[in-house]
Amino acid sequence: MTSNGVPMSAPGPAVDEVARRQAIAVRAIALIDLTDLADDHAADGIETLCAKAATHETAAVCVWPEYVTSCRERLAGTPVRVATVVNFPSGDDAPVDVAALAARALSDGADDIDVVLPYARFTAGDVEHAAAVLDAVRAEVAAPAIVKVILETGELTEPGQVMRAAQLAVDHGADFVKTSTGKTGTGATPEAARSMLEVIAAAAACGRQVGLKPSGGIRTLDDAATYLGLADRVLGANWASPATFRFGASGLLDALVAELDGESSIGPNPDAY
Repeated sequence: MTSNGVPMSAPGPAVDEVARRQAIAVRAIALIDLTDLADDHAADGIETLCAKAATHETAAVCVWPEYVTSCRERLAGTPVRVATVVNFPSGDDAPVDVAALAARALSDGADDIDVVLPYARFTAGDVEHAAAVLDAVRAEVAAPAIVKVILETGELTEPGQVMRAAQLAVDHGADFVKTSTGKTGTGATPEAARSMLEVIAAAAACGRQVGLKPSGGIRTLDDAATYLGLADRVLGANWASPATFRFGASGLLDALVAELDGESSIGPNPDAY
């Protein structure tokens, strides 16, 4: 091809790599649950959080229950969902209290309820209590609202424990399984996500749709690419959508927007995706 008689060279590898990374950024932004679960519960930043979510059309915002009403009002007329957390972060609340908080959040306008699996009781062998909490929440949540079960995978250290926890969540009505609260020492890991995806794939083979939400420590495009790559390999290239895949993150959006604005350098592992 020529322009004014001058041969035009094909895009070089660097140009191709920038385009590849920007395509990942666009894909990932639509999957973010933009999160503000700061320990101080401060209202500062909720307006900005909602404005950023609406501007970039993230999948949802995820906030403490007391901010659901405010977020619902600020996001009216947008496609952005409002998510909140219950039994969070310890997983130690009684089933009746967890269910009551979930019901109140739904009444306030929440679309997504992210409930912490009672992971300490689960790891101690008290599966019945863990199931009771999940059942109590599931009984309160009707479509189109959804339940995401936070497994706190960093605390599930015995072989096979992540997979068993994910299966328990699915068996008791989870629409998504989520890795972490972000409040313990270990957040999402590819190993935990792969185990969860295997449970999700088994559910899909039986006609049941369950989603994945990696959360905790996901801050860069390369982080996002790792988890999207896993999902593509296990479930197929067209599987991950806001209905089946979310990132729980507070800083990831800024990193992805910087990538689109050309303000981020190419990372050290261009083959991660």
